[in-house]
Amino acid sequence: MVSKTDDIQASVPNCNVNTVDLAEGETPDHQETKAPNKDPCACGHSASTVVMNGGRAHYHSEEESKQDGGGDMDGGEDSNEQEVIVIQDTGFTVKIQAPGTEPFDLQVSPQEMVQEIHQVLMDREDTCHRTCFSLQLDGNVLDNFAELKSIEGLQEGSLLKVVEEPYTVREARIHVRHIRDLLKSLDPSDAYNGVDCNSLSFLSVFTDGDLGDSGKRKKKGSDLEQIDCTPPEHILPGSKERPLVPLQPQNKDWKPMQCLKVLTMSGWNPPPGNRKMHGDLMYLYMVTVEERHISITASTRGFYLNQSTTYTFNPKPANPSFLSHSLVELLSQISPAFKKNFTVLQKTRVQRHPFERIATPFQVYSWTAPQVDHTMDCVRAEDAYTSRLGYEEHIPGQTRDWNEELQTTRELSRKNLPERLLRERAIFKVHSDFAAAATRGSMAVIDGNVMAINPGEETRMQMFIWNNIFFSLGFDVRDHYRELGGDAAAHAAPTNDLNGVRAYGAVDVEGLYTLGTVVVDYRGYRVTAQSIIPGILEREQEQSVIYGSIDFGKTVVSHGKYLELLERTSRPLKVQRHNVLNEKDESVELCSSVECKGIIGNDGRHYILDLLRTFPPDLNFLPVEGEELSPESVRHGFPRQHRHRLACLRQELIEAFVEHRYLLFMKMAALQLMQQKANKESKMATLTENSSPEAAVPALPSTENPDASAKSSETSTETLTDGKSDAVQIETTSTSDAPQPAATEATTIGAAPKAEQTTETDSPSAAATTINASQATPTEDNVVPTVTTNGPLVPVATAIQNGECESPLEGKAEDSIPGLAQAKELAESLAAEDGSGIDPKSREVVLNACKAVGSISNTSFDIRFNPDIFSPGVRFPEDSVDDIQKQKQLLKDAAAFLVSCQIPSLVKDCLDHSALPMDGATLTEALHQRGINVRYLGNVLEFVDKTPAKAQLEHFYRIGISELITRCAKHIFKTYLQGVELSALSAAVSHFLNCFLSSFPDAVAHLPADELVSRRKNRKRRNRVPGGGDNTAWASLTPSELWKNIVSEAQSYYNFTLHCENADQVVEKYALQKITLLREISIKAGIQILIKEYNFDSRHKPAFTEEDILNIFPVVKHVNPKASDAFHFFQSGQAKVQQGYLKEGCELINEALNLFNNVYGAMHVEICACLRLLARLNYIMGDHHEALSNQQKAVLMSERVLGVEHPNTIQEYMHLALYCFANGQLSTALKLLYRARYLMLMVCGEDHPEMALLDSNIGLVLHGVMEYDLSLRFLENALAINSKYHGPRSLKVALSHHLVARVYESKAEFRSALQHEKEGYTIYKNQVGEAHEKTKESSEYLKYLTQQAVALQRTMNEIYKNGSNASIMPLKFTAPSMASVLEQLNIINGIIFIPLSQKDLENLKAEVQRRQQLQESGKSLEELTVDGPLELEDKMPMDVNVD
Repeated sequence: MVSKTDDIQASVPNCNVNTVDLAEGETPDHQETKAPNKDPCACGHSASTVVMNGGRAHYHSEEESKQDGGGDMDGGEDSNEQEVIVIQDTGFTVKIQAPGTEPFDLQVSPQEMVQEIHQVLMDREDTCHRTCFSLQLDGNVLDNFAELKSIEGLQEGSLLKVVEEPYTVREARIHVRHIRDLLKSLDPSDAYNGVDCNSLSFLSVFTDGDLGDSGKRKKKGSDLEQIDCTPPEHILPGSKERPLVPLQPQNKDWKPMQCLKVLTMSGWNPPPGNRKMHGDLMYLYMVTVEERHISITASTRGFYLNQSTTYTFNPKPANPSFLSHSLVELLSQISPAFKKNFTVLQKTRVQRHPFERIATPFQVYSWTAPQVDHTMDCVRAEDAYTSRLGYEEHIPGQTRDWNEELQTTRELSRKNLPERLLRERAIFKVHSDFAAAATRGSMAVIDGNVMAINPGEETRMQMFIWNNIFFSLGFDVRDHYRELGGDAAAHAAPTNDLNGVRAYGAVDVEGLYTLGTVVVDYRGYRVTAQSIIPGILEREQEQSVIYGSIDFGKTVVSHGKYLELLERTSRPLKVQRHNVLNEKDESVELCSSVECKGIIGNDGRHYILDLLRTFPPDLNFLPVEGEELSPESVRHGFPRQHRHRLACLRQELIEAFVEHRYLLFMKMAALQLMQQKANKESKMATLTENSSPEAAVPALPSTENPDASAKSSETSTETLTDGKSDAVQIETTSTSDAPQPAATEATTIGAAPKAEQTTETDSPSAAATTINASQATPTEDNVVPTVTTNGPLVPVATAIQNGECESPLEGKAEDSIPGLAQAKELAESLAAEDGSGIDPKSREVVLNACKAVGSISNTSFDIRFNPDIFSPGVRFPEDSVDDIQKQKQLLKDAAAFLVSCQIPSLVKDCLDHSALPMDGATLTEALHQRGINVRYLGNVLEFVDKTPAKAQLEHFYRIGISELITRCAKHIFKTYLQGVELSALSAAVSHFLNCFLSSFPDAVAHLPADELVSRRKNRKRRNRVPGGGDNTAWASLTPSELWKNIVSEAQSYYNFTLHCENADQVVEKYALQKITLLREISIKAGIQILIKEYNFDSRHKPAFTEEDILNIFPVVKHVNPKASDAFHFFQSGQAKVQQGYLKEGCELINEALNLFNNVYGAMHVEICACLRLLARLNYIMGDHHEALSNQQKAVLMSERVLGVEHPNTIQEYMHLALYCFANGQLSTALKLLYRARYLMLMVCGEDHPEMALLDSNIGLVLHGVMEYDLSLRFLENALAINSKYHGPRSLKVALSHHLVARVYESKAEFRSALQHEKEGYTIYKNQVGEAHEKTKESSEYLKYLTQQAVALQRTMNEIYKNGSNASIMPLKFTAPSMASVLEQLNIINGIIFIPLSQKDLENLKAEVQRRQQLQESGKSLEELTVDGPLELEDKMPMDVNVD
């Protein structure tokens, strides 16, 4: 979700750690290293802190490797610091001497392999044309795979010679391929076609090349006159035009110099035997730019011209025969145009930013592309026809054994940091290669290019093997899923299975193996690609499964080793060990769902597969006869019949639910302990004094913590007692918001970047209550009032706040939190020993609390789910009836928790702008982070509809509706495409889009007028498309029929009623944009369309023709392996920064960046987050140039890895614009802001809270360059949007008024200026009181404006009175200084600079500690507000603050 605070799903959760920092090299004292599970982010701070941070707690399950169930960081983090130093041995310089060039210096590091120097040489401008060479030191050839540190005699200043080696066929091919890559290096066609992990980037179009250096070269901002500030018409506020073409501006470098007309393999290949014995390896055919046709021989000694022509073979060398070791040298001698253009091309190539050229780890597809000329390309042709199954040329003579590679990398040692890095890097590399191969294979399978292994069966049932990967189609084969929903279940199972694989992979238990799994949707089919268990194809499944069930629970077997391995995953995954009955009515013990099968491969490894029920069923979508759901669910119309019976709860929901129960458990225990204590002593009075409601702000314990509390000895004692400073701060300071974003944003740390809105009431103290005024009862409001302001996953708080989780326990426990400390100690001591030393009364306290929250243990908090409950066909033994009842209740509670707590919490986060989705993908992510499945989208929208503050959620509602419509359209499109044969594909897709979006009422499909009508009517050949029926059925679809289907799909799938009969009505009723709908459906369905202006609204002709559909791409889901160590450094860095140690934080984040690069290579979303934070820190520490360079990388990377118009990319553009402005590059800053605005208009339209920030930025920059009228258009738009989404009394609005007033002042329109400033002043006065510095500033400014206005009036009167001989006082009209504009820019972007001396920092630290103590003793919070903690930003995955 691109909420303000975080990155897309891979981004790094913002852990605001306030505990000891592992960078000091010590193990935090409250964390036992023996029990890794309780530290969900495995970064050594107690998990309790995690939830505070915009709560990305669920990441822990999904994405961080919780380094196997055993020794997490192997004996504590102590080692980190030292190990890192090892990794970063200092580099040294070597000299390199290549033939024909001067020796040059190269900086290398001891860890590098010799091979990496090869790569550098192949990329350098002067040596890029060499591929076949060795490096020699003192005449000894260096081994390519040796690390530099292992080479004797290699030291600072050594001379390495580049020595040309004889070619082989393989080397010659690699050489030709490399030359082709150099010739095509500026050509974007691979990126448009989605090949070889190329993707688009347009940043350089707006920055005219590389920002880093150009900053110094370019004219400084003083030459204001030369800046053309007028944006294109369609970017101005209020414009209704949404052009598509500017999405991909033409890059002037992309019309590359032509160096050769044709370079291809000759038809004379391969050389006949007699020529082979003369050293001929292969023949090439070329046409130079001068139209000279030449034939070239590649021989062992190099390349030379031969005398062959198209029709005669004459291998003799031509005269003069230049023999060159490199093809480039040869061509430079033959063709002057080649020589000239190749040099220019390489110069341009080397000038491009490396991030524009490096391959991304996973393929990113573009949904629009221009018409690209198709050129002759031998390498591409060869790749297409030799099944280049994953680069045979790199692994000689064999296809890759994917399973072996995936499993061996998992088995690599992980005892210390270098080993772990090596392991994670290997795992990541193999995964990305596997995903690419699986995608390629899936497309080949659907396109009919792979032979089935069971060709006799009907097409839907066929299975395929290609390149050692097993492919199956998402259809219900042999009625396997008949009871579960047939094809619908078969379609859902692969994604569930993938989630299971992801979860088990993240737990990473040694000895337990999962299959490489990739799910690909392509041309309407779902293909599952899996690595193959050795030996499984030779045996029947019945023989090989030794654990689990192959028939959904009718026959079940178990196995001791599997139970032992799975037991180690049961805690983190919350799976309960349970017994089921097999066909002989014997009880069988399992530690997973029955479908989970265990198979020992021929390699002796223990594999588990079919993990589709790893997580428990979602009872809201699983009606079971005789079972009543809880009242909350029933009230929302559940249970509802779903398409299939495989609906599961998400892992994030399980985490949140357990979290919520843990808080409850602690409260119960505390309450009972307090009562016991009260009975013992009558000191009740003293207690009640302490328990003012504010004291009741316990921190949320960690996600894993709850279940770890069995081992939790001290895990979160502290956090519960001392509460969390940030939690409380949020309240304190949010009263003094925007005027002093310092305070606010500082405290919103990981989250609510826009926390300001929380306080739209009139008195500071009311802040606490407003938070959830929409749906909470005030009494409950002050329970954990603050946690919720803080971003996504804070169900616990909201649960109680929403007053809807009506467990009887809720109300009572609230005031007695002081007992929590004792409760905690008790729980720990019980867990720590066998409990014998504890008095029975206390034991009873824990027992009662356990019972109340449904814990499976009576002595400690431990909630787990039995995934087999309600599975058809599964039977449980008699003796476990009670247990099953308990489990059923737990499932009902979890389902109710989703509806009554998580959905309201999401809506609340959108209200206070800590979640800010911009498009379908970010909305889906926002749902998923809170554990809400997309099938609840209808419920979420309904909830928004009934919210009193609906007007402030319009943006959210609109994005939700468009997501719902495009998902329904995608469901229909899927089945629609299955009936289309390949030759009619573009016609069918364009027809569907016309029915979906065009206003043309009778869209008629153009059946492809067969380009080649055959003379004889050929006999109908057997249709090879899986499931294909009548091939022209698609042509009969009409717009009204399609929209009827969409409406009924919305009703049946999402239980949501759409009122509309065609596209125009939808657009009208819900204020959607057709271009946005087009983008969403194209991305979801993998359609690529021609980039041109489409006229959707013409009633005379359809918008799309078949020529407009360029391609269909696969939509790929796979596991994202994580870099755990890098991640811990990243989090520690964030923590340091939040405690105000910017320098240390910066070092840690740099370290994290190195480790990320080590694991992921150069391109990855997490590196993007890292760079963004670094840039932010550089900026705050005053290094603007470095900030610019890091942010430029972040933008490029975001464009390449996420897509050019992804919401995150838009945010990155905004940051970059700010740093450009600070560096005096005004015109660049404006271009970047205009680009961001264009993208945002296209992605979500103008009416979005984020647009206000963007327009304020644009308005300020325009004000700075004295374009006052333009500036006003943007600032007034920002004011309108802020008033709409933050309420007219918000501090954001006050700031907007002030900015508008400043522009009016510059225009000397003092009346308007006064009017706006007065509005602002009133808001400040009401919100923060007269004494606040913001109110005072505003009042000063009002006085100044009044003086100016009076002076102006006097002058005017003077002129009227005395005419031309009036003595006119010169009026001061000042253009704003750049510094003042920058200051305002910093404020709106949430950055405030406070010059801090060391002493100030010490004071701040003391202040933080004082707050924590105060919090414990429960003083009232209002008096704590500090007026200016150092403050940094709102939109980063982590907000940097001192406090």
